[in-house]
Amino acid sequence: MTLPNILTFFRILITPVFIVCLFEDFPSAHLWALSLFIVASITDAYDGYYARKNDMVTDTGRFLDPLADKILVSSAFISFAIMGLIDFWMVAIILFRDLFVTGLRIIMTRNGFTMMTSRIAKSKTVAQLGIITFTLIFLSLKGLGWVLSNEIHLFILEYELIYYLTALTVIFTLYTAFSYVLDNQKAIKEIMN
Repeated sequence: MTLPNILTFFRILITPVFIVCLFEDFPSAHLWALSLFIVASITDAYDGYYARKNDMVTDTGRFLDPLADKILVSSAFISFAIMGLIDFWMVAIILFRDLFVTGLRIIMTRNGFTMMTSRIAKSKTVAQLGIITFTLIFLSLKGLGWVLSNEIHLFILEYELIYYLTALTVIFTLYTAFSYVLDNQKAIKEIMN
């Protein structure tokens, strides 16, 4: 077990605790959820960097790292849909995109091709982590009693910022799936033939 793989396992294990905090009503539960999500996001950024820098990239890490990310991000979006903050069609598109890209990667690998990772895919991850963090901050603000916290909370509610920002993120996420197809179209054509 390398340090990057331990961090990836930690991210998987932290996800159920994150979900429990989202749905619990004890004081500062949402603040705990926000903190756990930030910690998980930091380990996501650090484990890949550390593995590459110290030549610790393993097959286990290559499999688990994206899986851990998908579990954490999907859990957050599904939870937000259950809470009524976003629509389930948004979650469906995000999940479909991840399954599509993962399936494409598996098919290409089995046929001896390496999938070209789209540069824009990293921006997709940043956008998703950004809207999740924004939503968690929104949830944390409610009832904290900080200066302007209730006003900010009401402003976000009134203009449905979470809904519309998530919709933009979903459209961008879908676009990245098309980007993967375009970037790998030569290999896809060879596989289809």
